[in-house]
Amino acid sequence: MTNFAAPRRPLPTSPFKSRTQAAPHKHFAVGDRVTHDRFGLGRVIDVEGEGAIAALVDFGTRQERVTQPYAAMYKL
Repeated sequence: MTNFAAPRRPLPTSPFKSRTQAAPHKHFAVGDRVTHDRFGLGRVIDVEGEGAIAALVDFGTRQERVTQPYAAMYKL
């Protein structure tokens, strides 16, 4: 008799559920075209710090300093 059982999945509320991996850090460079959920399309004009602590982005009508974790900003 063969056993073709599916792998067990932990319950969402289980304290023993597998850990999820952290989201990868986003890196932006000067000149990158980006989109932001609130401000729209823009271009990175400056990056602060070696670890890219913040990015200064020109959105056409305004310039905004966007800080990490850049949750609402994506590279195009």
